[in-house]
This record gives sequence, C-alpha cells and structure tokens, in this order.
Amino acid sequence: MAETANPFEMARQQLAAVADKIDLDANVHEVLRHPKRELTVNFPVSMDDGSVKTFTGYRVHHNVTRGPAKGGIRYHPDTDLDEVRALAFWMTVKCAVVNIPYGGAKGGVVCDPTALSPAELEDLTRRYTTEIAILLGPDRDIPAPDVGTNGQIMAWLMDTYSMSVGHTVPAVVTGKPIAIGGSEGRIEATGRGVVTVAREALRAAGCQLPGATVAVQGFGNVGSTAAMLFCRAGAKVVAVSDVRGAIHNANGLDLVKLSAYNKAHKTVVGFSEAEPIAPDDLLTLSCDVLVPAALGNQITTKNADRIRAHFVIEGANGPTTPQADDILRDNGVVVVPDVLANAGGVTVSYFEWVQDLQRFFWSEAEVNSKLEQIMTRAFGQVQAAARRHGCDLRTGAYIVGIHRVAEAILARGIYP
Repeated sequence: MAETANPFEMARQQLAAVADKIDLDANVHEVLRHPKRELTVNFPVSMDDGSVKTFTGYRVHHNVTRGPAKGGIRYHPDTDLDEVRALAFWMTVKCAVVNIPYGGAKGGVVCDPTALSPAELEDLTRRYTTEIAILLGPDRDIPAPDVGTNGQIMAWLMDTYSMSVGHTVPAVVTGKPIAIGGSEGRIEATGRGVVTVAREALRAAGCQLPGATVAVQGFGNVGSTAAMLFCRAGAKVVAVSDVRGAIHNANGLDLVKLSAYNKAHKTVVGFSEAEPIAPDDLLTLSCDVLVPAALGNQITTKNADRIRAHFVIEGANGPTTPQADDILRDNGVVVVPDVLANAGGVTVSYFEWVQDLQRFFWSEAEVNSKLEQIMTRAFGQVQAAARRHGCDLRTGAYIVGIHRVAEAILARGIYP
C-alpha cells in the first residue's frame, strides 16, 4: 500500500492490521472504522482592529462505549477534519491501553495562536466553546490542552461552559490551572509518562536509562519536560529542536541553562553551548533514544531507513507512518507507540477529573506515584501482548486497546 500522509487513513490502516491479527469481530471493526459523531463549526471573532474574521473548528467523538469522550483541543493552522478524526481514534485506543474509563475525542481550530493577541485568543476560545457546548459536559465530553493550547485556554473554556449552565463546573475540562481545580503534576504528566515507558523499554532490552543518549524533536510542553526528566534520570540529552531549528551537543546539553534560555528567547536556537543542526538531521542522529514530540508524519519512508536510534519513544501523536514502522521494525528499532508512550497526559487528566468530581485533591507525590503505577503496568501488558502474538509494541498496544474496546462494544450490544 502506498504511503499516505492522511492521518485518518493511517489510523484505519493501523486498525485493519490489528483486526487481522486478533480476528476482530467484523461488526466491531465496522463500528471502529467510523467516528460516532463529528461537529464542524464556523464562527466569527471580532479582531482587535475592528474587523471580523471567521474561523473553522471541529469536535469529533470517535467512540464512547467505555465512558465519556476525552481528548484535547489543538489550535494549529494546518489542522483539518481528518487529522481530528485520527486523533480521536487514537484517543479511544490510548484510553483503553492504560485502562481508564473514557472514550476517544479530539477538537481543533484552524488558526495560528501565536498570531493572535491575548484578547483575540480569549474571544476565539469562548466562541468556539459556545459552538461546541452541545457536546460538552463532565459526564459527556471532557476536553484538555493539546498543540497550541494551554491551561489558560482551558480556564476560559471552563468559565464559558460554567456561565452557560449557571454554576461552576471544574470537571468539564482538564489541564486547568490549579487555582480552579487543576491537578498537581498535570503539566509534566505527558513528558513524565514518556520517560517512564522509555525506562521500561530499555530495561526490557537489558539496557538502562542512566548514560543513554537522547534526542528530542519538539521543545514544547511534552518535549521540554521529557528532556529535563531524562537528564534527571541520568541520561544525556544530546539534541533538541523546536519550530525554529535544532541544536546539538555530543557531550550533553545543560537542560537547566537551556530551559532558562528558551524561556527568555522563546526558542532553543542560538543557545551558546550547542551547535546548530538541520531539524531533519536530529531525527537521524546516532543516539540510544529518539523522542519525536512535535507533530505527526515525521518518520516516513523518506527517512526511516536512516534512523540510527535504538529506541523511538513517540511523544507526539502519529509521528510514524505505517510504512515507516515496517522499515524501523526490519532494522531492529524498538518503537514505543504514541497510544502508550504519551498516555501520561490523559492518565493525569483522568486523575484531575476524579478529583474535581469528588472535590478532594491529591498531592503531587500521590499523582506521580499513581501515574508511575499505571504507565508501568500498561507497558508490561503491551509487552506481554507483543510477545504472545510475535509482533512489535505498536501492534501489541493496539491488541490490548482494541480488545478492551471490542469487549465493551460486544457486552453492550448494538442499540436498539
């Protein structure tokens, strides 16, 4: 099959491959091939200069058999319906892999948040929230941050929804500031999960994290947190990149200094204790661990045979195409897939939701301990499935996740 950059077709290819592997019930396969519901909204926003601009947004529920819809909202100029469909599907699988009681959803607005003023960003968020509010609710659909969004945007979303129902509803969204019901440890959760499963993957191969060399593509919330935690675990982070470029230091980057530089300059480019490299070259560096933590479709047939990392830990969603997966597997590269590797974020989102519903909050140490338990258990279950079926970890993760979703669909039956 020809390589495709369409993320939803890529997701369907992944589903089909696992369906064949586990002899998935044909009716369940048919259900999972299609999102349950899709909402497209076009809404006006008053800009600072007095003009009105129309933006397009999406919210997709892939499957809600196992619980309320859960998934982030991204603000990005290149987002489209097929991307959101794919991301919603991956959320369905991801929640099942770590065995938390959610279904999969995703949202997006076609915009460049960096080109909007704070007032424009707030107005866009509040109007988008109003447009998709017919889907939202703490027992129906619980959004979270994703690419281009953050805790402040989630706070505006929560406030807008709360105003519409007449009372404060913290549990309608996760990834909020702690002051309004957010959870300790949520900001670092995805990056922490990445490092946890990287450690487990290395251990399973008879290796260890201390002393391992790491390259991280993307220095946003996930990549920067993962890089810092890799460093604290004794690994040597030799390269990082962001949207403006990439840097490399074979002796290891000082993550404390680099984080301070990035905070001051809004980029890693120009950091004095590293050399600039081409962003594409970061992916093919000789290293132990490669963490693609930017956007999808980064490892393809064009560069997969030049990947020299021993382990690829997918911090981003959909960074590796199915055809590239085949090449990496043939070359002996261990890929820990996105539906496992970056599930730390949705896991602590689940913790946040539970805390909001109970109005009872946990310490950061409790959150991190529970996250460690869930991620370690999930890796062990995925590894066991991969060994049992003689397949790679991505297929193993899909076997675990799709089996749980299929079991729920068959137990509930098809209404009416």
